[in-house]
Amino acid sequence: MSTFSGLSTALSSLIAQRQALDVAGQNIANANTVGYTRQRANLQSVEALTAPTMFSNQLAAGNGVKVTDIARLGDVFLDARVRAETGTAAFQKAQAQSLDRLQSTLTEPSATGFSASLQEYWAAWEDVANRPDDAAARKVVLGAAETVRAQIAAGYRSVETQWSQMRTETDTLVTEVNSTAAEVANLNEQIRSILVSGGSANELMDRRDLAITKLSGLVGAEARHREDGTVDVMVGGNALVRGVQANEVVTRGSYEMGPGTSSDPVHLEWRNTGTRLDPGSGRLASHLTDLSDRGLLAGAAQTWNQVASALADTVNAVHATGIDQDGGTGQAFFAYDPARPAASLSIAVTDPRQVAAAAPGQGALDGSWAQRLSGLGLEAGSPDLVWRSFVVDLGVRTRAAEQRATITETARATSQNLQLSQASVDLDEETVMMLATQRAYEGAARVLTAVDEMLDVLINRTGLVGR
Repeated sequence: MSTFSGLSTALSSLIAQRQALDVAGQNIANANTVGYTRQRANLQSVEALTAPTMFSNQLAAGNGVKVTDIARLGDVFLDARVRAETGTAAFQKAQAQSLDRLQSTLTEPSATGFSASLQEYWAAWEDVANRPDDAAARKVVLGAAETVRAQIAAGYRSVETQWSQMRTETDTLVTEVNSTAAEVANLNEQIRSILVSGGSANELMDRRDLAITKLSGLVGAEARHREDGTVDVMVGGNALVRGVQANEVVTRGSYEMGPGTSSDPVHLEWRNTGTRLDPGSGRLASHLTDLSDRGLLAGAAQTWNQVASALADTVNAVHATGIDQDGGTGQAFFAYDPARPAASLSIAVTDPRQVAAAAPGQGALDGSWAQRLSGLGLEAGSPDLVWRSFVVDLGVRTRAAEQRATITETARATSQNLQLSQASVDLDEETVMMLATQRAYEGAARVLTAVDEMLDVLINRTGLVGR
């Protein structure tokens, strides 16, 4: 190795240590940046370019050091685990929120709940049985019936409103999925271009990982890494993003809850092929489940319909065979459209004198038929039993969903903590790295100074001795 090559060796160390110091500074600067993965400059010694020959037996010490690459200290397996847990946790959380929102519309148990209104309605019939000649008692029956009818209609409308809101939110989430997928495809293109030119795209990779994790929470996306540095994003076994190309997803299906829901169910399709897409996890998977004709909201709407038809059928069957205050045969107390009982339920009796409280052959002022009507709430198939079963089932399902959401969120947080322990910046570690790099830089500078002094003696002082 020549004397001048010492300058090159020392210079290579200065350059490499400065790059390592820049990387440590970048880590410290992003210690609180969400999604940032710590980096490390990998150093490698530069081998000697000459070998001993028959004319020269000198040994070469090498040509210094160089930075081979700036590595991201993440773990693709931990990243994959976080995405899987994120999709599952998002699904369970959305399920729990839907159940809790539906449960909040029932206001059970309370003095203003539907169950209490039913009890007041049956009690009003008992008052008529005790005072069949009291017009006020008959008016109270009609008023209590109107309260029950209004609560049934309001309950059904609240389910319809929740369904419509979830349908609109599904469209919004799909738009978000498409925009995020386009962002991932764009980042893939930038990363590939930078890597081909030999540059470092670590910060862009961090942004891409955040976007993919977001897609996992929305639609249960998975990532597959390619050799050129790009990442394919898979949903349901199909590519949402393949290389630099993003495939759009669209929502199809009815915008109204009702009979059309089963004939035109809400679902996702690939825009370019029209093929159906069924995400396995994520918020969208939860919404599609709840919006289906066998989902949570359709089941709640069906319960309101069952309550309405059970109320009307049980009361009409008895009331139509009774005797009203004018001595005539009773009529149907309620009326409804069998295709939509809860929304169409109405009170057919408009005059208090038409309330059939008497048994046939017992006189117009008999109250035995009203007494029989007051006990219908305890019989099999009564609206009370249908409603009680629904409320209990909903409460159990809501509690179970909340527990599942808590468990899956704990699993997600655990996997994220493992990921952060690997990828996040440790300020103590970076400080030690900075000190080591600084000492190496100072040592290289001292070597450069020593070689400079040697060259000064060689060039400027050789031959001056003895003059």
